[in-house]
Amino acid sequence: MTTPPPDTGSTGPLAGLRVLELGGMGPAPFAAMTLADLGADVVRIERPAARDRPPRDGSQILHRGKRSICLDVKDDADLATVKELAGRVDVVIESSRPGAAERLGIGPDDLHAVNPRLVYARMTGWGQEGPKAATAGHDVGYLAGTGLLHAIGGEERPQIPLALVGDFGGGALYLVIGILAAVHETRRSGRGQVVDGAIVDGAAHMGTLLYGMLDAGRWTDRRQSNLMDGGTPFYSVYETADGKHMTVGAIEPKFYDAFVEILAPDEELPSRRDRSAWPELRDRIAARFRTRTRDEWTTLFQGTDACVEPVLSLTESLDDDHLRERGTYVDVAGIRQPAPAPRFSRTPAAAVTPPCTPGDHDSRSVLASWDVR
Repeated sequence: MTTPPPDTGSTGPLAGLRVLELGGMGPAPFAAMTLADLGADVVRIERPAARDRPPRDGSQILHRGKRSICLDVKDDADLATVKELAGRVDVVIESSRPGAAERLGIGPDDLHAVNPRLVYARMTGWGQEGPKAATAGHDVGYLAGTGLLHAIGGEERPQIPLALVGDFGGGALYLVIGILAAVHETRRSGRGQVVDGAIVDGAAHMGTLLYGMLDAGRWTDRRQSNLMDGGTPFYSVYETADGKHMTVGAIEPKFYDAFVEILAPDEELPSRRDRSAWPELRDRIAARFRTRTRDEWTTLFQGTDACVEPVLSLTESLDDDHLRERGTYVDVAGIRQPAPAPRFSRTPAAAVTPPCTPGDHDSRSVLASWDVR
């Protein structure tokens, strides 16, 4: 890996790793942000026109910890600069449709010609090959084909999850894993390679346990009929007297006993072992939860092993006592946001710096820091 220049102030376990991010939206910027959080020196390249259209939808938070310059790869001089930058980095992240980077002269073969050790990481929804590879798509569509969307939701229909399962879980985080694995391999072999990060592949991989349970007869394709999809009354969400909600995850008998002791100490509830009694048990639990507010139930269950927690909104989570004590959120440029994760005992993650905007940094100084003249 390359040693960063003194003025980058890089810290964290990935200090010294240089990453060139070729624009992109969503999963690719999140992957690059995660690497920057862990100390990598990330430079994001934007089109010159992006300077006049800075994002105003909050997505710029994904560019924290990076530097940004504007280059037009359709200009011969700027294309040469991009290639020179690629010759001085460990990783390039690209997220165009298959074939687009090649047509622009910045595909894997083009950049490996100037840097044989380069890890060229590609982020797409469908992957680089396959019947749908060149087809447009979004998170919900990628999940639909993996079986995961079908497994999420109520009995009536699937429920669209946040883009966390596909775009950021199956996409960005798997791309980061692939990048780190490829960088590690390059240190042994001296040769770079292409990382084909497809959201459909990563999302499907996250469902590995479900396929094992399906094969073992411990999971069915009918929603709300399984152990951990809300099918059981002791792994579900319940409304409280104030219209808010509590989660119950009392799967193991000892945790369930602790749960019942607090929820209904004066009642004889139906046996949890009797599946035919689950509808009545669910109704009884729901009725009890409606007798108190969420905060009252939170106080009663606090510090116990009942596996019951309040459902907090995004805004409320910022003031959660446990998360505050752990430092799960940090203030950067006036925005309260999640801190880098995970934690490291000896090489703590890089200090979070404000997100860059298109062309935020002086091109000459950025290029000079990577020895590009």
